[in-house]
Amino acid sequence: MRRQLPFRVAGAVAGALAISISLVSTGAATAVPGSTDSRPAVVEPADAGGPQAQAEQLVEGMSTAQRAASVVMGHIPSTDPAALAAYMSSTPLGGFILMGANIPGTEAELQTVTASLTVDPALPPLVAIDQEGGYVSRLPWDQFPASPVLKDRAAKETAIAFAARASLVARIGANVNFGIIADTTADTSSFIYGRSLGADPTVAAERVAAAVAAEEPFVASTIKHFPGHGAASGDSHALIPRTDKTLDEWRQSDALPFVAGIDAGASLLMFGHLDYPAVDAAPASLSARWHEIAREELGFEGVMITDDLGMLQSTGIAAYSDPVANAVSAIAAGNDVVLMIAHSTPETAGQLAAGIAAAVETGTLPADRLQDAAERVMTLRLERAASDAVWASCAGCAPVP
Repeated sequence: MRRQLPFRVAGAVAGALAISISLVSTGAATAVPGSTDSRPAVVEPADAGGPQAQAEQLVEGMSTAQRAASVVMGHIPSTDPAALAAYMSSTPLGGFILMGANIPGTEAELQTVTASLTVDPALPPLVAIDQEGGYVSRLPWDQFPASPVLKDRAAKETAIAFAARASLVARIGANVNFGIIADTTADTSSFIYGRSLGADPTVAAERVAAAVAAEEPFVASTIKHFPGHGAASGDSHALIPRTDKTLDEWRQSDALPFVAGIDAGASLLMFGHLDYPAVDAAPASLSARWHEIAREELGFEGVMITDDLGMLQSTGIAAYSDPVANAVSAIAAGNDVVLMIAHSTPETAGQLAAGIAAAVETGTLPADRLQDAAERVMTLRLERAASDAVWASCAGCAPVP
């Protein structure tokens, strides 16, 4: 059950929804600002009668190995459609993340790249991209306002920018955007400061909610990096940032943008490699306690995903030197998808899947935990497949202000 927001963001959420609806109204399209191509019009399909029920049936018929593969998001650095198709065909992975090395020079070429990732057109994988805009932008043609500008403007401008940004993501053939930073910090020296939507948690929460509501009609939106990178100083790409905040202190501060994003309908919640020892000794990405808080206290019902597990290896901490053990621990803690980019090879995703399956067979990982994760991932895949968006051209449409 969704919990109530602890502050007033209803106006921002309602405004974002209104803007999103105007941008995706059926039967007419509006131009993507700053683009020579058209903004799409989304045609909503008839209710097919329950992606969750369908997901449960599909997962019930899967082997342990298939379930394990379905909770792994893979990656190889290539723009070769044949190589990408072979990679996705070799192991039935649940998803693929597009990084800079997967982005060719034009949108049309990128559409060919993403199309090659789908083995079964009836059940496309989760194709994700980190398209925050600004400092983290995989699509060079995304010229919409991003956090450095939006953090000083009204939430409605965040909604307009993220609806436009999400339309670009959907148009290239991706269905998940790892694009909404819910971390907050007033520390200008922090690497996350320039990516955050605000230094004040309450105000940032309004923008996060607006971004989520605006993105969801186009793609599955993701809020990151739970439970909050701003409180924990340091860059998690090289170490595990730490904070002494207590759980009660977190609830009154860093939690607020995540609560807002969850209540606005975010499909995914990305867990950071962040150390809150007052809550749990394990980093949040491997912490059963933090996953319990997200599910039970914040009411998040969607897909939980790790940040890049390769970052744990990059810390040099011996306890995190085994990528397979990290993946098993992540699923056991409550994640539904494990993601690994740094230190990975074309074989890594398959190795993670095999390790997860082996952990179930030996009893290290409860079978029902893997089943639950696979069902959540499958539900999201079916929901995105059922969206049946039709991208229509619209010559002469006025840009969104």
